[in-house]
Amino acid sequence: MHIEATDTFIKLFRKLPSDIKDRTKKALMILAEDPDYPSLGHKKMAGHSDIFELRVSQNYRITYQKVGDTAYLRKIGTHNLLRNP
Repeated sequence: MHIEATDTFIKLFRKLPSDIKDRTKKALMILAEDPDYPSLGHKKMAGHSDIFELRVSQNYRITYQKVGDTAYLRKIGTHNLLRNP
């Protein structure tokens, strides 16, 4: 899977603690290779046909929109972001 980051994602990523940034990079490498890898907790978001979430850590999540074979990273943050992906 090809991965593209939106401006919003980049701004949110820059504000993260360094350990979460490292975990995010690892999660995105796994996503590119195998979106179904169990540790990602990858799933479609309720009420959205093309927006998905994946787990970075116990408290942090990434949302992305899938268009064809490309994942457009939308947001990264704590569970609060899941209210408005």
